Amino acid sequence: MSALRIYVACLAAYNEGHLHGRWIDAALGEAHVIEQTQAMLKASPIEAAEEWAIHDYEGFEGAELSEYASFETVAAMAEFITEHGALGGKLLSHFSGHMADAKTALEYYYGQYDSLEDYARSLTEETGTQIPDSLKNYIDYAAMGRDMDINGDVFTVETAHSEIHIFGGIS
Repeated sequence: MSALRIYVACLAAYNEGHLHGRWIDAALGEAHVIEQTQAMLKASPIEAAEEWAIHDYEGFEGAELSEYASFETVAAMAEFITEHGALGGKLLSHFSGHMADAKTALEYYYGQYDSLEDYARSLTEETGTQIPDSLKNYIDYAAMGRDMDINGDVFTVETAHSEIHIFGGIS
């Protein structure tokens, strides 16, 4: 996972045709981001610069930041992604940055599987139901997994090839 950083630009300088800004480590918290932004504005080539915007970011694992996201939001997202890695970023992306929904989803986390088919197979086996050998070849676990997804019983977040995270149907 790459560093969670935002590029905060001075809008006064930008509007005057100057690129002036600073990469800031968002994982160090809101106070750090505010402090670094104030220092960047103070060093602006435009006197009394006050306005800023987030012009770039990296390490947020697919979660999007708006140009004017509050530093409180940026720090909270960085903390969530630091704690949960790529899965945290993908959850924030799935829920369009809504932190409460991403946190709630973790309460309904069923685990990581190679596919929905593997999840359906595992779920069937965990029930303890003995399937006769003569019927095992007729069970379509891929269709079961697909139906769980279509019916809203589960939703998935893919963090890598063959790395599917399954959540209860709260999407």
